[in-house]
Amino acid sequence: MNFSGFQKLTLLDFPGTVACTLFTKGCNFRCPFCHNASLVNATNLPEYEEEEVLAFLKKRQGILEGVCITGGEPLLHPSLPDFIRKVKNLGYKVKLDTNGSFPQRLKALIDENLLDYVAMDIKNSFEKYHLTAGCDNLDLSLIEESIDLLMKGNIPYEFRTTVANELHTIDDILAIANRIKGADKYFLQNFKDSGDILEDGLSPFDPALLQDMTKKAQNIVPNTSFR
Repeated sequence: MNFSGFQKLTLLDFPGTVACTLFTKGCNFRCPFCHNASLVNATNLPEYEEEEVLAFLKKRQGILEGVCITGGEPLLHPSLPDFIRKVKNLGYKVKLDTNGSFPQRLKALIDENLLDYVAMDIKNSFEKYHLTAGCDNLDLSLIEESIDLLMKGNIPYEFRTTVANELHTIDDILAIANRIKGADKYFLQNFKDSGDILEDGLSPFDPALLQDMTKKAQNIVPNTSFR
């Protein structure tokens, strides 16, 4: 399995864990606010071969503790489980970032004890999901299945929503919070133009409004916070 991005040290991507982050290319969503547009479009990307990554991880045993796999959408790649097995055999914890559209693949990884943490994006209220995911043919039952899989399981997880003025309202966030009531953690992430986004014309929420939104969501999901 090859990767198109490799951050060799992160103290932020994997909660409580000194880790590295690997980026897979390609995604089945086209979220307007995506800050990794080059990964989604899979154009002009570097290539980090699996052997190179594993050699790095062998050298960092005892220094690094975990590996975060993000994208794009990692679960698009059939070779992902085999790669994670090799990483686990080196003694690392593994965090997966996913959009939740492949619940059966997610379940297979969890059932095999290949994951230690999952971060799942919830794009918007279900009424506006297709617009926000940029995916007209999305089966929302797949998103529902992934949400329930995490909430009813025993693996640490978080849900998160990137919010932009043009796509989200407080009512949308409250609708999400009601759907995930009882969740371990819910994070609101303010839109930020990384310079590599899919669409122009989006803007972040005013911090005061985002804080108010967070407080209202906390009435439903107490462990809600914003990044």
